[in-house]
Amino acid sequence: MRLEHLNVFFAFLLAMMTSITASAEGGVLESQLRDAADNGDAARVRSLLEQGANREARDKLGRTPLLLATHRNQVEAARVLIEAGADVNAKDNIDDSPYLYAGARGFNQILRLTLAHGADLKSTNRYGGTALIPAAERGHVDNVRTLIDAGVDVNHLNRLHWTALMEAIVLSDGGPRHVEIVEMLVKAGADVNIADKDGVTPLAHARERGYTAMVKILEAAGNPR
Repeated sequence: MRLEHLNVFFAFLLAMMTSITASAEGGVLESQLRDAADNGDAARVRSLLEQGANREARDKLGRTPLLLATHRNQVEAARVLIEAGADVNAKDNIDDSPYLYAGARGFNQILRLTLAHGADLKSTNRYGGTALIPAAERGHVDNVRTLIDAGVDVNHLNRLHWTALMEAIVLSDGGPRHVEIVEMLVKAGADVNIADKDGVTPLAHARERGYTAMVKILEAAGNPR
């Protein structure tokens, strides 16, 4: 008898979990909206929203239609969703949001749209970094400039105890884009003396790698170690 009760309980629990998942994903309209966003069909996105599709209905990975559009850099589909009120800070199961993803991937048009519609500048990704840190690491000059102008903290430390400046040195090839980013960050007030967990400073890393142009910028910043 006890086994029968357990079976009934687990069946009920499974049904509840399935129901919750289905509710989060929405129905046919929501599925179509995610597909339209992913494919960049802005007209279809607008039509589905007008039909009442939930703009925040997530897929199994926690991605909203706006995040799906952002993943593919579908600017016009993203614009329709954002102007309809889609949450630019809604995170998926791995803590990506439209704002954070656009910032990290160099999608400047979508990034600017998110900033104009309530992007949380203090929002962090799964590594504890702001949008500025991966933008600096990957050499996205326009995004770094946009995020600095928006007021993102240039000295924020991620879980590795690295700033955007540190990542622009340690994880770069020392090329022109990263040199420009280092210069922008320093001019924006990046602290050139914030060391990594081992006490190694940005200047020491730049010297070790032979990044001469970066060394000159850091040395000129005043009392770097």
